[in-house]
Amino acid sequence: MAASQPYGVSCKGGLNTNLNQLEMLGQPGLATKLVNFEVDADGGYRRINGYTAFGDTRPNGSNEILGLAVYADGLIACSGDGIFFSPDGEDTWLQINRASVASGGDNYTAFTGRSMDARTSQAQTSFTIFEGNTDYGQIIITDGVNKPFLFSMTGTGGLTTRTFFAEEVTVSGTTAPTVCAIHDQHLVVANAPTAKNTVYYSTLLDPSSFSGTGSGSILLPDQVVGIKSFRSDLIIFCRNSIHKLVNINDANSIAIVPVTQNVGCLSSHSIQEIGGDLVFLSPDGIRSVAGTSRIGDVELGSVSRQIQSIISALANSINAFTVTSGVLRSKSQYRLFYSTASGSTVSTKGIIGTLTANGFEWAETLGIQATGFASGFAATGIEKLYHGDNEGYVYNHNVGNTFIASGTAFNINAIYQTPNYDFGDIGTRKTLQYAKISITPEGEVQPSLRVRYDYEDTDIPQPEDYVLDSVPLPALFGTAVFATAIFGASNDPMLRQAIQGSGSVCNFRISSADQNAPYAINGLYINYVPSGRR
Repeated sequence: MAASQPYGVSCKGGLNTNLNQLEMLGQPGLATKLVNFEVDADGGYRRINGYTAFGDTRPNGSNEILGLAVYADGLIACSGDGIFFSPDGEDTWLQINRASVASGGDNYTAFTGRSMDARTSQAQTSFTIFEGNTDYGQIIITDGVNKPFLFSMTGTGGLTTRTFFAEEVTVSGTTAPTVCAIHDQHLVVANAPTAKNTVYYSTLLDPSSFSGTGSGSILLPDQVVGIKSFRSDLIIFCRNSIHKLVNINDANSIAIVPVTQNVGCLSSHSIQEIGGDLVFLSPDGIRSVAGTSRIGDVELGSVSRQIQSIISALANSINAFTVTSGVLRSKSQYRLFYSTASGSTVSTKGIIGTLTANGFEWAETLGIQATGFASGFAATGIEKLYHGDNEGYVYNHNVGNTFIASGTAFNINAIYQTPNYDFGDIGTRKTLQYAKISITPEGEVQPSLRVRYDYEDTDIPQPEDYVLDSVPLPALFGTAVFATAIFGASNDPMLRQAIQGSGSVCNFRISSADQNAPYAINGLYINYVPSGRR
């Protein structure tokens, strides 16, 4: 009988849906499925956290969350015809789209006594903050239907001790821009229904004035989709091209400089800054804009080739989806979610790109319906993340061990599936003896293991799924409760599972569907015995 042979796999590279079976033989650490896992920048695949309710009250009943923004030690939510503010940690929403606020600001009593300035048919919103010299800066909100709305507050402590400012901003007549950005201390807005190709900019240091000295507008040769201040330039993402606005403070040299005429942006809500770059959703992938010191020299490159089939399906039906995105800076992650108005929460998809030393590595999400996303840092320095859904709920994102739909907690369904392994010789049949799985748990976990031979050939016996031994959280001596943790346990335990069956190739799927703690899969060690050639 032939001697047993070892085969080790390190989990790295992330999800890849584009390589064929033969190509993946040379990259065994890749995943053919990676659902509700995230690539850890330090290696391995970690099951993601869930999300928890942001209080017990929805901002505006069952009206869809149209946008979220972190502001003034709290959160702004746009929903229905209203704009709402909630201090972090409080279960209350103050409607802030008020009319006729005093020029010197309103106290709480006066502000809450004002009539509402209804946002007619409010659409998905964009936000930007003009820092200025106020306590929290001035936040500007645009939606492509209403005039830009400018809000700010001063003071600390509870809402009753603060002073509030609110006004609609007139850009040009009834112009209602869709996107906004602060660039070189100007408010810049664009993509109004009546002026889709025009970029407007305010006077210097005054985001409420578009008629004074230093304000103006400039016409683009293409419909504007999104704008983002990046380094010394304003990057203008259009439907079929990308440009940059330079020298906004010099009337004699302000200009639009083409970056590329060959690729455009599909959604302003996909644009994010990460790793010193801008990334965005284009028709042919998630792309980055990398600036250099030479004027006009901006390199464009796809960062999502590994999941091109997923991106293509999204791009081909982009008008059917609500797209939102955000960055988890603590994890060097770009997260993008897309949902339909009629789709259930549990079937809603998204993608997670982790920026590693080898570039972006990808995974998918299933069950996070995000119609708005916001991230920021609390006064304590802790990164805070939020998302909202089409039923009007707001959530703390990347928290807890459950997903929630309509107020009910659900399991997190997570799947990691390997490529087919031929162990270096596709012509030889192998009888598997056991597999060892390197798992780092963050609490007690119990995933399952599935093994499939020869591309799931129905003529070959396929073993039943294996429920792996429960993995407890490792404990330091003197800190564990008897019978619940292992004293002196490794921080990287190897789960050993005996395996039945044989074939010329096989793949492994590790999965869980529960409300247990996250865990990371670091690698696999497989022991097998080769037999005769087929």
